[in-house]
Amino acid sequence: MARYSGFLGRRVEVHYRAGDVLLPASGTFVADSGRSIFLEQSLVQRGQQRHFRWEIPYQYIVRLEEKTEDEEGGDARGGKAPAVKSEPEPKNQVSRAVANASGGAAALLPLPNRPKTA
Repeated sequence: MARYSGFLGRRVEVHYRAGDVLLPASGTFVADSGRSIFLEQSLVQRGQQRHFRWEIPYQYIVRLEEKTEDEEGGDARGGKAPAVKSEPEPKNQVSRAVANASGGAAALLPLPNRPKTA
């Protein structure tokens, strides 16, 4: 049975796992196969129409929510800009995702200054 079929045809934002990283995707919910969901997004890039489609398996979905029209913003070129969420992510989930993505190391590692040889 399709778990998310109630979202068909609606604009949604999905947060899903890709390995140890948590990624967002937004678009129109176009299909639910019972194992995966499918999102589509169309945009104009460099004067050409582009069409993207995501397939996201159920087991990778962390959060799925409908986007309302007032959450969608526009940029100076008339395109859609990602909406800023006012509610914070659960801190332990975000911290864990960041720590896993960086392998527990600092985000920026200093490089030793080696003398240049002529």
